[in-house]
Amino acid sequence: MALEQGFSQEQRQVQKLAMTQRMQQSIQVLRYNAEDLQAYLKQQELDNPFISVNLATNYNSSQAGAESKDDWQTYTSVRKQQSLFEYLLDQIHLTMRATPIRKWVIYLLEHLDSNGYLRLDLKTVSEEQGVSEITLLDALTLLQRLDPPGVGARNLQECLLLQIENDAHAPKLAQQVIKNEFEAFADRKWEQIAKKLGVRLAEIQTVFDYVRTLSPAPGAAYDQNQVGYIIPDLVLIETNQQLELKTTKYTQPQLEFKQSYYDRLAKQDDQEVKKYLAQKQKEYEHLYNDLLQRGQTLLRVGQEIVDYQRDFFIKDEHPLKPLLLRDVAHKLQLHESTISRAVNGKYMQTSFGTFELKHFFSQAVNYQTETGESVSSDDVHKYISELVANEDKRKPLSDQKLSELLKQKELTVSRRTVAKYREQLNIPSSSKRKRFD
Repeated sequence: MALEQGFSQEQRQVQKLAMTQRMQQSIQVLRYNAEDLQAYLKQQELDNPFISVNLATNYNSSQAGAESKDDWQTYTSVRKQQSLFEYLLDQIHLTMRATPIRKWVIYLLEHLDSNGYLRLDLKTVSEEQGVSEITLLDALTLLQRLDPPGVGARNLQECLLLQIENDAHAPKLAQQVIKNEFEAFADRKWEQIAKKLGVRLAEIQTVFDYVRTLSPAPGAAYDQNQVGYIIPDLVLIETNQQLELKTTKYTQPQLEFKQSYYDRLAKQDDQEVKKYLAQKQKEYEHLYNDLLQRGQTLLRVGQEIVDYQRDFFIKDEHPLKPLLLRDVAHKLQLHESTISRAVNGKYMQTSFGTFELKHFFSQAVNYQTETGESVSSDDVHKYISELVANEDKRKPLSDQKLSELLKQKELTVSRRTVAKYREQLNIPSSSKRKRFD
């Protein structure tokens, strides 16, 4: 069998978009939030001796034309917070003498996860480290006595039991139910438990209400070392229902070119120096234009949001109308990806709170009332929350019933979609919302 192999030459014209370094910088500058932008500009100032950046240090709303310096301060300030490890270690040093067992308490402490759980197998540790399991169990008991209650637990059941044992006001049945009937309790087989223990369903309900107040992750509160700023990029000022949107200094930091320093060096005849100067001047111009474009884009997008969502800013109930990224992109003749970069991590300060720009974009519109009025999924979320909040807890509304009640509001939403939205709202199923008291 002969194998024929042929070769031919064919010329093809292929169009490709090359992402230049210049384009990448422009995109990155728009993507940065206010804090990241400042860090980026500080680095540019270090890299280019002819760039001077005047960064805002203590923002107040008067920089954007607002009347009060305190109106905007709705964000959480940065503060140093003691880590879980540091907090527990301090307690160990303050309550335990320097004995061999304290060494093993610290060893176990070093193996806690961020939620305060111990994920070690003590038998394996005993074999690997040459220490008795009894010593490790004693060390674990000492660790579990520390604050916060529940730390050092090896599973959720033990975590809850440690908290119950530490609480003198825990319901009498709580320890017995969690210790002996944990799986049935978690599966809400309450009638079975009540019958077995010879108690009323209402007493099991009381245990459930109490357990919900306990923490499944006692170490989580110590997991973050810092709480970050939420810095507004835009400020909305309302005067007699007239809305004026302005940028802040964080949105468009002042960028200056050190012309006198540049001119002194430009007098030299060295061609390499001249080439270097030209390069650095071009870098400044590109960065200046990128910052200018960033500020203009944010302001245009923000203004479109304010115009479209006017009712949100002037009405007490703050209703949101359905709005998609592509709607704004089409209106402003920009790419949808540009709008996405402009709204992520960027914030607008109003007289009643500070909101991320993407907050004003609801999910796709899938519903209309019989009168033809568009309703967003956010509105459906709100209706479901209200219905559940007002239901008879002894006979909670099923997803099918919620669907039927929404239909009475002229909204046709399937049972499956109701279930999806309910889960998004972290609302348990009807069987898990049922109460017996």
